[in-house]
Amino acid sequence: MSRKTAPNILLIACLALAANLLPVAARAAELVMFDSAGCIYCQRWERAVGSVYDKTAEAKFLPLRRIDISRQSSSGVTLSEPVHYTPTFVVVDKGREVGRIEGFINDDSFWGLLDGIAAKIVATIAPEPNRI
Repeated sequence: MSRKTAPNILLIACLALAANLLPVAARAAELVMFDSAGCIYCQRWERAVGSVYDKTAEAKFLPLRRIDISRQSSSGVTLSEPVHYTPTFVVVDKGREVGRIEGFINDDSFWGLLDGIAAKIVATIAPEPNRI
């Protein structure tokens, strides 16, 4: 799925709605990027995604926080396992890891993976109505 040609409009709309309706303290969701100096894949992510991330609906719902991989123990995030590679993107909700993306291949794969993880949080905020 190409972010440029076929974005997931419904998920983006849900992210935007959730970001605007919920108080900031109640959300407490964020995207934590573990990086390291000299990481070429971190630099590629920065050029392809980082330069526009703050302007997206995802950023309103999952603000970005960067942490050097060597400081992960003081990140304040309860990780499901230690981070070994950079970049690693951890989606956090209420201080706990919801999902992660290890590495960076290209912007399309990043956005697709991030949208899939973000959908888990959206589902807990606005679950599907019961249908009989």
